[in-house]
Amino acid sequence: MKKINVYSISLGIATILFVVLFAMIGTGNITHAGFLFIALFAFLAFGFSGYKSLSGFVFAVMIFTGVAAALYYPKFFTSIGDFKLAALIIPLIQIIMFGMGTSMSLKDFGEVFKSPKGVFIGVVAQLTIMPFIGFSLAQLSNFPPEIAAGIVLVGCSPSGVASNVMAYLAKANVALSITITSIATLLAPFITPVFMKLLAGEFIEIEVMAMMWSIVKMIILPIGAGLLFNRLRGESAKWLDKAMPFVSMVAIGVIVTIITATGRDSLLDIGGVLMVLVLIHNLFGYLLGYWFARLFNMPEGDARTIALEVGMQNGGLASGIAYSLGKISTMGLAPAVFGPFMNISGSILASYWNKRPVEHQNGV
Repeated sequence: MKKINVYSISLGIATILFVVLFAMIGTGNITHAGFLFIALFAFLAFGFSGYKSLSGFVFAVMIFTGVAAALYYPKFFTSIGDFKLAALIIPLIQIIMFGMGTSMSLKDFGEVFKSPKGVFIGVVAQLTIMPFIGFSLAQLSNFPPEIAAGIVLVGCSPSGVASNVMAYLAKANVALSITITSIATLLAPFITPVFMKLLAGEFIEIEVMAMMWSIVKMIILPIGAGLLFNRLRGESAKWLDKAMPFVSMVAIGVIVTIITATGRDSLLDIGGVLMVLVLIHNLFGYLLGYWFARLFNMPEGDARTIALEVGMQNGGLASGIAYSLGKISTMGLAPAVFGPFMNISGSILASYWNKRPVEHQNGV
């Protein structure tokens, strides 16, 4: 009971901070509200963690805490002395991919043989729907070329492990989700550069082979090391299964914070419009992914899985690609914005589906 009271008090403080911030925004004092925004999100995250129905939003709210800090105090998140913090982005992505590899085994790909139709439809949907939505939105945005290319880049990236978590919460087909994520990720070094050349070539120059190699270094090598480690490790290393998801979440939060700080000026100029376009991109991914699956008579659980796989992209990988191209402060903005919004919308959708069992919807 005491814990519940502490969480309730935290949410109460967050409510008060929200009212104060609303008043400050109304009086034009938003430039001095940095600490209050950080405190608001921090209290919200702690308060949400005490309630099962809200705990799924903790990660996204914590990311917003980092974003608020980066927007108001960017100098703390761009460099330490002469060291540019953006240099941490690729190593952090490699750690995330290594963690993904340690959680995988060759048995995970057995779903390809058990349900080839679902895997094929899911991978096709994942690799086609989002790139073309991203291209259409980039064309409509009138953004500077490198920022517009970032929208396309989000669409051309594979899904991430967040989709697997949401599939579990949504009572969808988790095995299918893991398989689609794994295959789409392993195809990314070949598919993403080609799609970027075709769809984003008019915005920026794309060197396909150079991008392929950078993605191989970020994905294939770390995942391969993770798979090898998973095969060789003993029982003493089982703690890694619990540690890596937490490490991955922290890494994603650090990546988003660094990108936000690095691209702060551009984000303040076009942030509102970019948020709207990113949300449209995300929501249309869920919608078209779901109905693409239903068009092929996929079961409700599989359709939910494919919807989440299509709508939830690997923003971290997209950020790493942007950094490897030397365009983290422009091309990296869309991935940085997409991540937090994706986690919030995915949590809401998963919670909605969680209350509607698959068997009931299928009339079983």
